[in-house]
Amino acid sequence: CFPQPLPCTSGNTLHSMFGESYSTVILQLPLFKFLLQIDHIVHNGGLYKRPFNEAFEETPMLVAVLTYVGYGVLTLFGYLRDFMRQWKIEKCQNAIEREEQKDFVPLYQDFENFYTRNLYMRIRDTWNRPICSVPGAKVDVMERVSHDYNWTFTYTGRVIKGVINMGSYNYLGFAQNNGACQQAAAKVLSRYGAGVCSSRQEMGNLDKHEELEKLVARFLGVESAMAYGMGFATNSMNIPALVGKGCLILSDELNHASLVLGARLSGAAIRIFKHNNMRSLEKLLKDAIVHGQPRTRRPWKKILILVEGIYSMEGSIVRLPEVIALKKKYKSYLYLDEAHSIGALGPTGRGVVEYFGLNPEDVDVMMGTFTKSFGAAGGYIGGKKELIDYLRTHSHSAVYATSLSPPVVEQIITSMKCIMGEDGTNFGRECVQQLAENTRYFRRRLKEMGFIIYGNEDSPVVPLMLYMPAKIGAFGREMLKRNIGVVVVGFPATPIIESRARFCLSAAHTKEMLDTALKEINEVGDLLQLKYSRHRLVPLLDRPFDETTYEETED
Repeated sequence: CFPQPLPCTSGNTLHSMFGESYSTVILQLPLFKFLLQIDHIVHNGGLYKRPFNEAFEETPMLVAVLTYVGYGVLTLFGYLRDFMRQWKIEKCQNAIEREEQKDFVPLYQDFENFYTRNLYMRIRDTWNRPICSVPGAKVDVMERVSHDYNWTFTYTGRVIKGVINMGSYNYLGFAQNNGACQQAAAKVLSRYGAGVCSSRQEMGNLDKHEELEKLVARFLGVESAMAYGMGFATNSMNIPALVGKGCLILSDELNHASLVLGARLSGAAIRIFKHNNMRSLEKLLKDAIVHGQPRTRRPWKKILILVEGIYSMEGSIVRLPEVIALKKKYKSYLYLDEAHSIGALGPTGRGVVEYFGLNPEDVDVMMGTFTKSFGAAGGYIGGKKELIDYLRTHSHSAVYATSLSPPVVEQIITSMKCIMGEDGTNFGRECVQQLAENTRYFRRRLKEMGFIIYGNEDSPVVPLMLYMPAKIGAFGREMLKRNIGVVVVGFPATPIIESRARFCLSAAHTKEMLDTALKEINEVGDLLQLKYSRHRLVPLLDRPFDETTYEETED
């Protein structure tokens, strides 16, 4: 379906870089294991051209125990309230079947909704808050109240003005209602209208779509590219076109739901490797090649590795140099999702490939979205011309989905040209640099305050650990009281003891905005006792997700 990878050249593998004795030393000498892994972070045998600093601090034991106790208490009260609802002591607000349908196959699985009824509903007010302005550096939020414990909401008619937006993926600040992008989109709207009302293969292929795809290919440094109307569908509908029965998918355990859905729809066998863990990935690759398909032992038709550039819940960056080295060594394919990294990483915003100084040709399928750094909608896939030509006729997103809206296309074109410097200014380059500065400053200040922060120091996604379920809702509410809009995340979107607040930095954030947000975060952190950090970072070998990162400790 897409071109076979070139044979791996000698000396370009992890084995040849580290030598035969490397693994022996690592396994037999614990002290040297720790020291060599620290060196592995910074130098990594020449694979990395820059320091790669990524750390996850250990969850304090007392906090972990109290978190489990908190969920246990909530669960017990949940069963008690379900008992009271069953006997009509408490009003039942959740969806249930009518009496005349009791003997039918149930539409609602009662136990599966237990978490939603009894845990999520308590803090539901911290999500889905309606915004009535451009999602820029500041937003206006419609105030709402609930009189039935968050089952329903009533709008008060009041608008909370000037809330500092620390949750949107507006990395480069192009989500705005004025400026060059807005003017260009308005001009195209007056000429082409708002919708296309057809798919690309019928009457929906505009000259603007062709222009966009050529620009995307040039921006990425690949032969060809194709644009799609929805970022989620770019993954979920194209992966099944690339692999199928008899193929093997190796997927990072923290991959986005769109990648997970696409893998499941493909019909291919799926194996999960630990997050950003190259030893886990290499073991799966070895096993796949040695054992082949189950029962028949025939070789897999294709082996496709699925990874993301920036993982939006952990704030971590993929170890792309190592992934590419393994991909070449074992003759597999690589699918890279740059939804969060395109525009946000690299000296000129060209994503994680540029961030590591790698060749785009080493990535077989380069996927990304226009919904974040470009302030628009949709997604793209870039790669060899043969790959894109194949997808034009075999991808469900290309054949059946409606084309991108012309004003949206123009928003992408204008913002991308701005990033590339083709608008005659340095504004795009300055936005990329400003985002990097904001990211490092914000992360450093939070760590200095004593919060536990996850992820890579260059990632604009900044998770701040909350842990306990009661503090999820409390943090979101307290921050909104102080005119700061944040995103809070809990189980099952995260491990049960790793609830967090997730900040997303933007080039549109001024230093004054960040200082204001930091001041309020510091105050709320003291109020809710969230400063858990002991500045003792542990190897991810002891953590559920990863086992490759180390930093020096102060203890």
